Amino acid sequence: MSGIFGVMTSGNCREDLFYGIDYHSHLGTQFGGMAVWGDDGSPQEKIRDIEDSQFKSKFASDLPMFRGSYGIGVISGEYPQPLSFTSQFGPFCLCYDGRITNKDALVEEFIKRHVSFSQVTGDTINDTELLAKLVSCGDTVVEGIEYLFDKIEGSVSLLVMNRDGIYAARDREGRSPLAIGRGEKGWAVATETSSFPNLGYRTEKVLGPAEIVLIGKEGLEVRSGPRETNRICAFLWVYTGFPASDYEGINAELVRERCGMYLAKRDEIKPDIVTGVPDSGIAHAIGYAIGSGCPYRRPLLKYTPGYGRSYTPPSQRKRDHVATLKLIPNRTVIEGNSIVLCEDSIVRGTQLKNFTIKKLWDNGAREVHIRVASPPLMYPCIYNVSTRTTSELAARKAIRALEGEDIRDISKYLDPDTDEYAKMVEWLKKDHNVTTLNYQRLSDLIAAIGLPKERLCLHCWIGDRQPPD
Repeated sequence: MSGIFGVMTSGNCREDLFYGIDYHSHLGTQFGGMAVWGDDGSPQEKIRDIEDSQFKSKFASDLPMFRGSYGIGVISGEYPQPLSFTSQFGPFCLCYDGRITNKDALVEEFIKRHVSFSQVTGDTINDTELLAKLVSCGDTVVEGIEYLFDKIEGSVSLLVMNRDGIYAARDREGRSPLAIGRGEKGWAVATETSSFPNLGYRTEKVLGPAEIVLIGKEGLEVRSGPRETNRICAFLWVYTGFPASDYEGINAELVRERCGMYLAKRDEIKPDIVTGVPDSGIAHAIGYAIGSGCPYRRPLLKYTPGYGRSYTPPSQRKRDHVATLKLIPNRTVIEGNSIVLCEDSIVRGTQLKNFTIKKLWDNGAREVHIRVASPPLMYPCIYNVSTRTTSELAARKAIRALEGEDIRDISKYLDPDTDEYAKMVEWLKKDHNVTTLNYQRLSDLIAAIGLPKERLCLHCWIGDRQPPD
């Protein structure tokens, strides 16, 4: 995952750029970067490793070096960016969000044309450079971006900054969000609309799939209209996105509350208290409490100043370390109670089982009921940096245990009304050592979002299959 942000102002843009990028810190833990188009007609850029520290603390001392009216930046989940390049249409700077699944084939194609790559770590070429080379195949920036969209497999949204201003392009099927904000100082573009309000911007436009706009000195200009196919990632509303953000005009916090209400509607238990795994499970739990009439309380509290998301670090060791230390149990609230614990999803399951649930039992919980706000994750994401193999996924581990081997056809485990699905959930319940375990039905998740199923990417739950009516 990554988050991109750009801004064009009437004065020096550096503070809006700095804070706008920082508002995307929940989307990545590897690198932070910002670049400003300088008064000398070239980009000034800075990239720092943020794996062990916050973006703000790493970049605060760098701010004086930036001077210009527009700039772009990124919180990156994988590669250092933004990067600057020289091309037939002049110097430009690029940052992106997404994943290229046919990267090896594209690199081989360039190498056969005697094109070399310089941004290499070990034997891995930085995707940012590959994208820049694709853009450079066009006679103009817009032609280059359109060429990129036609060549890549996967999903990429990007910002390209040059002497014209900031070109913003949403990926060709709209799987990742990109929105335009407008304020008295100028214009902004962001992955997360939650980055706008405190900086004085309001959402002016949501880019459509493959749409390309230019934010220039004269304002906003559409350079290439949207395509019809739109399949935005449904996981944005479940977990990935910030609660205050809107995607396709639909607020993430309210969707999460509706997810919790649907979970409560299908439940038969009456717990003493309802809670959510901080922070991403809280809104789901609020919805469950509203739907069930049971009180919401906080037996687990996140130590926010020191720890971010335990899902995003690249190594299991790092994820476990964060999961161990960030949640502080409140024994007074836990002891003797039957607790419904709402979670956004179960990906690998290790943190939930080994740290969160264990803390509830260790502090005297009478019962622990897990309610998951999304269906079982069955497929690794092929459109962004997330889980990469099926072997990582908890539900696939359950299927493997029940079948005695990995099987290709898992259709019987996707239907919540089959015996196979019930056995899978029962296995996961025992594996996680909880009293009961229920997942959200896909039809309820789609209803909670409120978009037609055809406009949602549901790959991580059902692969290439059509969702149920």
